[in-house]
Amino acid sequence: MAAMEPPKADSTASKPNPFRLGVAVWIATGSWIGLIPFAPGTWGTLWGLPLAWGVSLLPGVWLQAAAIVVVCAAGIPICTAAARRLGGKKDPGSIVFDEIASLPITFFFLPYDHFPWDRPAVIVAGFLLHRLFDILKPQPARSLERLPEGLGIMADDWIAGVYSNLTLRLVIWMNPADFFAG
Repeated sequence: MAAMEPPKADSTASKPNPFRLGVAVWIATGSWIGLIPFAPGTWGTLWGLPLAWGVSLLPGVWLQAAAIVVVCAAGIPICTAAARRLGGKKDPGSIVFDEIASLPITFFFLPYDHFPWDRPAVIVAGFLLHRLFDILKPQPARSLERLPEGLGIMADDWIAGVYSNLTLRLVIWMNPADFFAG
């Protein structure tokens, strides 16, 4: 009787199956968009555009601000759970909910005559500014990134949103209106 060979190891067993990592990972990776191997933060920021547009449609600045706060606050436990499920790394690149949730800050309460969804140049400028500040992490973003778990993952992107909002306001103020014309 021939000896039975042990089963061969499945090469996919060493890689985590994203579909078995749970809802928090699915949300934190932006419906798996954060698993794209190149520039996941940029893809995540693109995912933030529909959220920013949706927030801008809410009636009243206070409701818009409340929506941004709720989404950003919800990101803390979501990103904490996802980071733990993804191996406990401080801020895995595949987590892009921080970019998604903070992009509405970039476009929050812009002057009405420069409402971003009527002006593609404002959308592009806001997107690029958000990416720039998220990558450069000027203070206090760099310090806030050191906060524990999901709070650290989210907080540096809030600063990127604030800096990009302020810079976008400055760019709008400094440039002729026809540059941002719809």
